[in-house]
Amino acid sequence: MLVTLEGLDGSGKTTVWEALQDRYPDAVFTREPTNDSWYGDAVYRSIEDDDADSLAELFLYTADHADHLTRTIEPALERGDLVISDRYSDSRFAYQGATLAAYDRLEVPDPLEYVVAVHEPFTIEPDLTIYLDVDPETAAERAGATNKFERVEYLEQVHENYERLLERHQNRFVRIDATQEPDAVLEEVEDVLAGVTGN
Repeated sequence: MLVTLEGLDGSGKTTVWEALQDRYPDAVFTREPTNDSWYGDAVYRSIEDDDADSLAELFLYTADHADHLTRTIEPALERGDLVISDRYSDSRFAYQGATLAAYDRLEVPDPLEYVVAVHEPFTIEPDLTIYLDVDPETAAERAGATNKFERVEYLEQVHENYERLLERHQNRFVRIDATQEPDAVLEEVEDVLAGVTGN
C-alpha cells in the first residue's frame, strides 16, 4: 500500500511523517524530492535558485520521481510493504502547476493538467493521500518564507490546485485540519491509517 502525505509548506507533513516511524517500524518511509540521489540534489539546487527556469525545474522533479519509483516505490510495493511518502506526485501537480501558470513560454490552457499529463503514463497512484490542510498565510508564516515556494501569493495558487485535486480524487484524499495542535493532527492521521492498514 502506498500512502502519501501532502499539504502546503508549513502544514506539518514532515513532523507527522517522522512521528509515524515509531508507529510503523516495518514500513518504508521515503520522500520527494529524494535526498539520496543526484536527481534529488539537482532539485534542491533548483529550489534555492530564484531564477531557475520553471519548465526545466518541472522536469528535474519528474526525473527524480521516475527514479524514486524505480529504486524505492516499486520494489517496496512488490514486496508487499507499506510505503509512506512525505510528498509525492500531487505536490508536483499543485506546486509546479502554480509555477507554470506564470511561465510565458508554455502555451497550455491549464498548467496543472499539463503536469498531470506528463506523469500519467508512468506514475503510480497512491492508495491513500492524507492532506494536511492549512491556509496559505499560516503556511508561509510557519515555513518562514525561506525560499520561492514558501511565499503567500504563490501558496495561494498551490492551495487552489490542491483543492482541485481533492475534488477530483475524493475517494483517495482524506483532509485533516492542520491548524490543530500537533498531537491532535497526529492522532487523526494515525486513526485514518489504522482504518486502512488494520493496525
